[in-house]
Amino acid sequence: MNCEIVTYINDKPIYRRSVGILPANKALVNRARALRKAGVLSEVLFWLQVRNNTFWSIDFDRQRVIGNFIVDFYVKSIGLVIEIDGSSHDGKEEFDEDRETFLKDLGLKVYRIPDSRVKHNLFTVMAELEEYIVSEFGNFSVK
Repeated sequence: MNCEIVTYINDKPIYRRSVGILPANKALVNRARALRKAGVLSEVLFWLQVRNNTFWSIDFDRQRVIGNFIVDFYVKSIGLVIEIDGSSHDGKEEFDEDRETFLKDLGLKVYRIPDSRVKHNLFTVMAELEEYIVSEFGNFSVK
């Protein structure tokens, strides 16, 4: 069992969660790269808050391929997927549900943020993400 501390958030330790090697459809790599370059506003705003380990020294990947899906953000050290749900998700509820089930079956946690909240209340979104990470990854004994 690994009890390595990844970082601290407000003096609370955040523990590494090993989820192993994830499957990745290599045919989606170019699509993921194109999505990064396209720069959806809410994703860019969020990325500016977390890139280069600026959010509590946590390393985020953007547009990461996992299986046959591309997730908006992925934190490998704790096995966390962050999805920013905008209009591109409208009418795709079943697809999103299937993707979330697949990711959870891999042992990942999925945290969803509405696009409009990122655009209009980013400070609160980031504070809520801090709280979520502390609650889910701050207690070694339950992970």
